[in-house]
Amino acid sequence: MEKHIENIQKSIKAKGIDGWLFCDFHHRDLMAYRILKLPITFTSRRWFYFIPAEGSPKKLVSKVESTKLNELPGEKNTYLSWKELHSQLKNILSGAKKIAMQYSPMNNIPYVSVVDAGTIELVKSTGVEVVSSADLVQEFEAIIDEEGFKTHQEAGKIIQDIKNRAFIKIREAIDKGEKLTEYQLQQWIVSEFHKNNLTCMDEHPIVGINEHPSDPHFSPTEENSYYFKEGDRVLIDLWAKLDKPGAIFYDITWCGFVGKNPPEDYVKVFNIVRDARNAALNFVKEKFEKKEKIFGYQVDDVCRQVIIDAGYGEYFIHRTGHSIGEEVHGNGVNIDNLETKDERELVPGICFSIEPGIYIPGKVGVRSEIDVFIKLDGEVVVVGDIQQELILI
Repeated sequence: MEKHIENIQKSIKAKGIDGWLFCDFHHRDLMAYRILKLPITFTSRRWFYFIPAEGSPKKLVSKVESTKLNELPGEKNTYLSWKELHSQLKNILSGAKKIAMQYSPMNNIPYVSVVDAGTIELVKSTGVEVVSSADLVQEFEAIIDEEGFKTHQEAGKIIQDIKNRAFIKIREAIDKGEKLTEYQLQQWIVSEFHKNNLTCMDEHPIVGINEHPSDPHFSPTEENSYYFKEGDRVLIDLWAKLDKPGAIFYDITWCGFVGKNPPEDYVKVFNIVRDARNAALNFVKEKFEKKEKIFGYQVDDVCRQVIIDAGYGEYFIHRTGHSIGEEVHGNGVNIDNLETKDERELVPGICFSIEPGIYIPGKVGVRSEIDVFIKLDGEVVVVGDIQQELILI
């Protein structure tokens, strides 16, 4: 643990700040537990753990739960009353001028912004400046090692196969005169996940026909589902990971057409989305080949501009991509300059999606999604097939 704390301190110092303050109440910040490698046990009182850039860490725990943080190194301080908490907090932060917390100015990065406003006010009242820990969180929460990358690859191989068989299943059902619905295909995909030791956690894949995918988060049910027929436009978005600790998600979206001659307008929209996706991927690769810094918002700009230039900018209504980790939406950099301006840097060891889309309400929804993994040596890779043309079902 001491070595882990030393690594955190090196990163704090490299950021030019005086320390990183962790705190929790009723398990509001699970990132803190993961980053500190702290067991999640009963927590009914507030605790604080301050890691300075130099020197020994300091703990502040309630006398009611005095053994909290015993697994971590550092000097223990205790409080009973709220007045003692305030004074002790000021003491452990003494000498620090600028510290990081799980906070994001204007809530720009909501995944990291979990410390409540009142706690931020309390910490600021001690005389310190509070800055966002977003870059530090990415470093210690979102960097994926070689073993994690292998789990991503293994899941990807299985999911690509399930996706391929899902499109085949549509054709087989139509040829047999069976009325296969969006919901039934979704449930079949989930059953295939289970057969292959995959989990999609609490959310299920998206299977949408015609105008249904014009809602980016359309969710098929028994009541709202269409059944597949000739001439349908189809979108399948599926994500899962190996059902074991430390496994990394794999998340893709493909589009198809039931028949051999898709409408020209559908082909046009798909091609625009594909070109935007490819432009974003090529931009990331070029930047890393040149060893130049690159940030999440910049990749979003490159991708979005392709769709804007094609005249469909108003229909691209979400960010270009999200961080991927042990959760399908991870705590690393997002590819975003729409919903937020994500100024975090793309660094080796992270995984994220590139998934532009065009959604014309009540008419059509097209999305093409790949997962980009930046290996620890800086190589930019995409695991599995990349869709370049519509699937003809």
